[in-house]
Amino acid sequence: MSYAIIKTGGKQYKVSVGTKLDVEKLEVAEGENAVFDQVLACGEGSTLQVGAPTVSGATVVAKVVKQHRGDKVVAFKFRKRKGYHRTVGHRQSLTLVEVVSINA
Repeated sequence: MSYAIIKTGGKQYKVSVGTKLDVEKLEVAEGENAVFDQVLACGEGSTLQVGAPTVSGATVVAKVVKQHRGDKVVAFKFRKRKGYHRTVGHRQSLTLVEVVSINA
């Protein structure tokens, strides 16, 4: 089964058709398709194409399943014997996508 390595949101993901993954928020409505054109590699085995830095003309089409927010991440800073402590929380906005096709 062929796969592709795509770059989105400053991260790289290895995907194949049917893969569901959370990526940083995309400005695409639920039910619509998102097109990833930064494909770093695609194919399989001897037919693997590696880009420099991207494979020209290659795209990955994914269907947006859901727009949601991730779990809360808590950063707690503490200095012993100084009376200092600070709590900061963060929730990342995410988009759940399912890969529909890989076009090399």
